[in-house]
Amino acid sequence: MSKIKGFIVVALASLLPSVATASERAQAAWDWIEQDAVVIDVRTVGEFQSGHLQGALNIPVGELDRADLSFLAKNQPVVVYCRSGNRSGSAEQILLSKGYVKVHNGGGLNELMSVKSK
Repeated sequence: MSKIKGFIVVALASLLPSVATASERAQAAWDWIEQDAVVIDVRTVGEFQSGHLQGALNIPVGELDRADLSFLAKNQPVVVYCRSGNRSGSAEQILLSKGYVKVHNGGGLNELMSVKSK
């Protein structure tokens, strides 16, 4: 097998676990939500206004570091989500660095909705 073909096979194989992981993280997010986790949508205000999970708070990831989170206990379960899971991954790290101990990256809104509809 040529080096290029080998690289392509390895690259494609590395994508497979992330598909399963995406579904698993979305299902875990719903489990947390059903147990009364606070849900934070970290997309922009415009994205939030175009549709969001019922009961979600909108705190864009760019504002999360300086947002007033005094309403949130450090041990309160929190699910963060965005469009694809990238910004929510950053949000998860920001919250963990602030001392929140139960934070879950739920991934993207469409990902969450596709799991919920099953």
